[in-house]
Amino acid sequence: MTSSRRVVFLVFDGVKMLDVAGPAEVFAEANGLGADYALAYASASGNPVASSIGTPLPVDSAASELADVDTLVVAGGDGLVAAPIPQDLVEAVRGLRDRPRRLVSICTGSFVLAAAGVLSGRRATTHWRHAALLARAHPDITVEPDALFVEDRGVFTSAGVSAGIDLALALVEHDHGPDLAREVARNLVMFMQRPGGQSQFSAPLELRPPRTPALRAAADLVAANPALDHGTDALAAAVGVSPRHLARLFAAELDVSPARFVERTRLDHAKGLLDAGHSITATARAAGFGSTETMRRAFVARFGLAPSQYRARFATTTPTTSTDQQP
Repeated sequence: MTSSRRVVFLVFDGVKMLDVAGPAEVFAEANGLGADYALAYASASGNPVASSIGTPLPVDSAASELADVDTLVVAGGDGLVAAPIPQDLVEAVRGLRDRPRRLVSICTGSFVLAAAGVLSGRRATTHWRHAALLARAHPDITVEPDALFVEDRGVFTSAGVSAGIDLALALVEHDHGPDLAREVARNLVMFMQRPGGQSQFSAPLELRPPRTPALRAAADLVAANPALDHGTDALAAAVGVSPRHLARLFAAELDVSPARFVERTRLDHAKGLLDAGHSITATARAAGFGSTETMRRAFVARFGLAPSQYRARFATTTPTTSTDQQP
């Protein structure tokens, strides 16, 4: 049994309930497996707050009364991007910033850390809908809009809502190792945490549904079977337009080339196959990459890690008999 680590959630009126409950459940589950996190809740005033779903959330103390804090978690809320950050919330973070071992924000909680000056000169992320706003409002922050979570010198920021659960699981792994974190993930019926650099959403969700019938047909063909020949000439012939016209449609509606669209779709399909326990060789073939090396290069370029690393860190508990040693 390790010494107790006090995790304090800083909450406020309108706080997103899942930003608090999700990470808290991860820490609480870890306690049942041998960790020793002491969870506490604080507000700037010390008064209870009303959560985003209307449920009152009691607190243990005012932020100014906190003493022993290992991890300070600033939750998010829709109001943080719709109006100026409450000054008492900003002051609460400023008064606490040097006490914890690590500072954490969930979703739009990054705007509170930014207003308090904590993120100045650091890399950070937030909900994808608000990443551009964070970058505009705080040009001294390097915003990474497509990351699930980012760590920079003891300050952790996460993307929207459920990404806070991934970040909490990563913190548990950091504190107690991968075996305990894996058991937490299994008990909560979730994947072993998605790597922080993984995209906030899958490739198809990033792209607007095509309006032009020919373009929609081409996109549907790629999604239905990524392993087929989806070169621009082949796609154009399949939907009855010229290759040049098809390329113009992709650029105009989706702001992407046909080749890049195909690659993104194949990568998304490959992630799903790896999640399900398929070997790297089988995944490369089924996703249409032709070779494991081609898939590896595309994977590293987009996600910042190799397929083998992704499978090791973001894998279901389903056993696999694969002896793949792809780097």
